[in-house]
Amino acid sequence: MPTTEDLIQLGFSLQKAGKLDDAEHAYLEAMDQDKNNAEIYNLMGVLKLQQNDVISAVHMAEQAVEKKPDAYFYETLFQTYIRAGLYKQIILRENEIMKHFPDNFPLLFNLALAYKKLNRFHDAVKYYDKALKVNPASYDAWFNLSHIYNIEGETANAVSALKICKKIKPHDKDTDYFLSLALMKLKDYNHGLKLFENRLCKETAFALLNKSYPNKARKDNLWNGKNIKNKTLLVYYEAGFGDVIMFSRYLPLVKQKCKKLIFYCQKPLSPLFQINNLGIDEIIDKYIPEENIDFDYHVPLLSLPYVLNLKGEKVFAYSEGYLHADTNMSEEYEKKYFDNNKLKIGIKWQGNTYYDKDRVIPAASFAPLLEVPNTQYYSFQTFEGSDDIKYLDNIIDIGKDLINFSQTAAALNNLDLVVCNDTSLAHLAGAMGIPCWIVLPYEVNWRWHTDLNICDWYDSVKLFRQHKINDWAGVFEEVKQEMINRIETFNNSI
Repeated sequence: MPTTEDLIQLGFSLQKAGKLDDAEHAYLEAMDQDKNNAEIYNLMGVLKLQQNDVISAVHMAEQAVEKKPDAYFYETLFQTYIRAGLYKQIILRENEIMKHFPDNFPLLFNLALAYKKLNRFHDAVKYYDKALKVNPASYDAWFNLSHIYNIEGETANAVSALKICKKIKPHDKDTDYFLSLALMKLKDYNHGLKLFENRLCKETAFALLNKSYPNKARKDNLWNGKNIKNKTLLVYYEAGFGDVIMFSRYLPLVKQKCKKLIFYCQKPLSPLFQINNLGIDEIIDKYIPEENIDFDYHVPLLSLPYVLNLKGEKVFAYSEGYLHADTNMSEEYEKKYFDNNKLKIGIKWQGNTYYDKDRVIPAASFAPLLEVPNTQYYSFQTFEGSDDIKYLDNIIDIGKDLINFSQTAAALNNLDLVVCNDTSLAHLAGAMGIPCWIVLPYEVNWRWHTDLNICDWYDSVKLFRQHKINDWAGVFEEVKQEMINRIETFNNSI
């Protein structure tokens, strides 16, 4: 008859070979022989994780720790808690860990991670610091620490942490990318833009273009700022609508460098750029066969400030008013929707949730603003999230009629103010010079920088930021007070 140790070794060998059911059978036999053997329960916890039976994994790992509080068993237990999303359970083990294993890096790291997941950032920093004293070369600890610093607005500390990450992994593109965002958040575009070239959306955009035009869109004719005075340049979109609107400010500067400028943009943006004079000679918004398109060089849109070698304040060129609406279309919207003497305010609460769900504002958060007298609100919410208008009373739904950004611009042109989340509508309003209040989440995107009293990109934009994570009610109290001030000024002017 095989001994308990024989069965454990057999199970372990089978587990390594991927024969999980056979391994489980061997472990269960061993457990029948020795119900107090903590190692068996620990191995079963690992096995259950491999089988994606997380609840059973937690149960087995907890029993292993109860039978023998070994550091390795605690590591398994914490992994089961993490897989189950039971971060509070990790915190409940804090005193045990600090009493028996105060210098165990994996356990300290997971305590920090649990606090981070629970948005208890002060405690998370404390445990990342403890973990780094044990292992100062941990990339993951420094990287996670940089993220917390960024969330908390301690961007200089985030830069320092990411620079250490870069020393640990000198050629890691993710590190370069996130360091670029932190540097640009501090307005250090001289260094940030170069590292920003490591962004994934650039690689994706280039790969798609190269697939469409393999003989013309090559790496050797990717424009790097060289003299192209007598050449044709193709600039193509990347990222979302808001990014394209924001970075389109550089197209007039690019036109000064080349003979012909072709701009490849998303279809909903095409009509907007058709009516705006940004130096564009030709706009395309769909695939054109390679034999029917002719260009000498190409460059993705978000690379323009780097390729143009813009320094300092020049990065913010064309701070407002570089886009405008079609006058006739704007007048049509005025007759249809805006024939009143109230303060006309457009709102939007949600963009593309594929990119960032934290920027989504519950539609009901706007309700207190509707209480301000002599105001008329218009929903510019389109497609995803548009059904949430049901949470707001006495609001005109203009979003249902908006198919492209030319229409949106025409409608915006009739507004006194826009109040919205961090989305493409904010960029369009800013680019048109229309007063816009952007309501930001607690973790602020790099482009809004650290001084939220001003908006460097758009002169007409004012920024509001949450003071606590997910506290939309708190920030909307500020917005409402500002609205009351705005309506008093408006009433005095009519």
